[in-house]
Amino acid sequence: MRVVSMFAAICAACFAAAPARAQTWPSGPIKMVVPYAAGGATDAFARLIAGKLQDQMNTPVIVDDKAGAGGNLGANFVAKSPPDGYTVLFNINGQAISPALYKSLPYDADNDFLRVTQLVSTTSVLVVVPSLPVKTFQELIAYAKANPGKLNYGSTGVGNSLHLTMEMIKHATGTDIQMVPFRGDAPLFSAMLGGEVQLAVVPMVTAMAHIESGALRALAVSTAKRAGPLPDVPTVAEQGLPGFEMQGWMGLFVPAKTPRAIVERLWKESRTALAAPDVAPVMKNLALDPVGSSPEEFDKRYFADRAMIQQVVKDANIPLQD
Repeated sequence: MRVVSMFAAICAACFAAAPARAQTWPSGPIKMVVPYAAGGATDAFARLIAGKLQDQMNTPVIVDDKAGAGGNLGANFVAKSPPDGYTVLFNINGQAISPALYKSLPYDADNDFLRVTQLVSTTSVLVVVPSLPVKTFQELIAYAKANPGKLNYGSTGVGNSLHLTMEMIKHATGTDIQMVPFRGDAPLFSAMLGGEVQLAVVPMVTAMAHIESGALRALAVSTAKRAGPLPDVPTVAEQGLPGFEMQGWMGLFVPAKTPRAIVERLWKESRTALAAPDVAPVMKNLALDPVGSSPEEFDKRYFADRAMIQQVVKDANIPLQD
């Protein structure tokens, strides 16, 4: 009987340990892993949110950029970290793209993480060079059909959301437009301004200056609703493709088995950070829309995007990456 009692006591202590840890969280520094290089929009916004969380929770929140393997290096690091709330992944919707794009991953994107909150949504815009004789999305599609294989579109990476958006448009409209790869937004815009490619789907934040100067013409935004900075530019869905939507996002993830109390605290603190007065102008400058969704809502978003992207990769015959 004594052995049984001791075993029961040990089990009770083990089960009580997780709630106790959750109640005292955070009691030390939190590492926020960004799986991309420092200096970009993702890193900049992560640092802003990290600073707000640090102030609100009175504990250091340190951004750690772990770039490599298309975001998979940092994601794998977090997947293998202890589920104690002290290692958090700050990622874009590439988290839902990777499992559909790569032959294999060193982690399970669906089951090795808990989705905490979608912080913001991002918008991309379809732009063309002014020399192209089209003023609307419908005119572009008509021109592409009349000139199959003669138009080139720029892309900043195989399988990223911008590439997938253009491939969705091609598949839905039955058009033949050739992809030309570039290493980033800067060389892509240089190529467009130089006439090497005629169109591209690009982040709204990096395209705004070129649109406002008249160097590029905006024909459509990829989201379900029109974008605040471009209220006169219709959505793709408004222009002949009902239901079309490709929306980017930034969100927080933690390792699977992280206590629910920690997940909920991190979500609520993040929502408070998004509402801070000095965060709004930064989001506006980065063309980000605040969301702050619950873990359950973010789960739905993630798996809906995951299924949609898998279908796009299949329809576009995009080869799986090593």
